[in-house]
Amino acid sequence: MRTSIINFSVVLLLTLNASGQNDQQAIKILDKFSVSALRAPSVSMKFHMVTTDQMENTNDTLTGSIILSKDKYKLDLTDNIIWFNGETSWSYLPAEKEVTITMADKKDNSFQNRPSAIFSMYKNGYKSRLIEERSDSYIIDLYPEDIKSDLLRVRLSIGKTKLNLRSLEYKKRDGIVVTLHVQEYNLKLKPDPDAFIFQPGKFKGVEVIDMR
Repeated sequence: MRTSIINFSVVLLLTLNASGQNDQQAIKILDKFSVSALRAPSVSMKFHMVTTDQMENTNDTLTGSIILSKDKYKLDLTDNIIWFNGETSWSYLPAEKEVTITMADKKDNSFQNRPSAIFSMYKNGYKSRLIEERSDSYIIDLYPEDIKSDLLRVRLSIGKTKLNLRSLEYKKRDGIVVTLHVQEYNLKLKPDPDAFIFQPGKFKGVEVIDMR
């Protein structure tokens, strides 16, 4: 499950970080996509993620949801729920009935510790190309500027009318392909601050592992 969380984090970061200097049409679309998310009270998604190992011919499927609000988020996966209020993270494993509490590293700008950074870093590190303009969406490919990167390509589908993320394909050199299918994309939800905090009263008999 830890691998699934890492895969989801990487996919989301690439979705909102990636841009480049080559295709101005693609950059314009990505800029509008990011601004739309930044102006919203939150970004919430329900998704279906498939991780394919082309070398081993295997597939791993994951469903879940996430809500992001500035430097706060709640990630809800099948067997792991993570709350982060900007300072403290709670990772709950229902099967083990345990929650691990950690503090954010202020020097770490990764998604886990500073999710809002994904909206301000998107102009560096990638080249973009508008592959296709469909009646209802844009298809954009993103390529790392670092030729030594293990990433080959990211392909995004962004809705025309609402500038919503519809799908994303993340392809690596080792044959791993992660495809995120967004089933719901909402920028209107105004979450309660408690939505990003673990509520002990709702989880009776849970072992607490406090790493702070």
